[in-house]
Amino acid sequence: MKDSPIFSKTYDLVAWVIPQTIKFPRHQRFVMAATIQQEAIRFQALLIEAAHQRPAHETLKRADAELDKLRTHIRLCLDLELLTPGQYEHVARMLTEIGRLLGGWLRSVASA
Repeated sequence: MKDSPIFSKTYDLVAWVIPQTIKFPRHQRFVMAATIQQEAIRFQALLIEAAHQRPAHETLKRADAELDKLRTHIRLCLDLELLTPGQYEHVARMLTEIGRLLGGWLRSVASA
């Protein structure tokens, strides 16, 4: 499980998101920062659960929904100027790659 690219890329995402959101202005720490941190950690937890379940399809679908929430809230942070365009571009690339890996995992369990 730990060698799979989706787990290492998700770990990198969570490790990037937490320090970035801690820098948010005080009035957003308990709103956007907390929401994004919880969604990132919940997404990672769902992937770990899916790795231990058979069948994993339902858990992966929940992870996909969680990733969509995270993607939407990250974009909102750009619009609210909580992230710079460069930070947004970096995290958007991470989310796209993780989404691609998750889609592949979903297709593999659906065909099994």
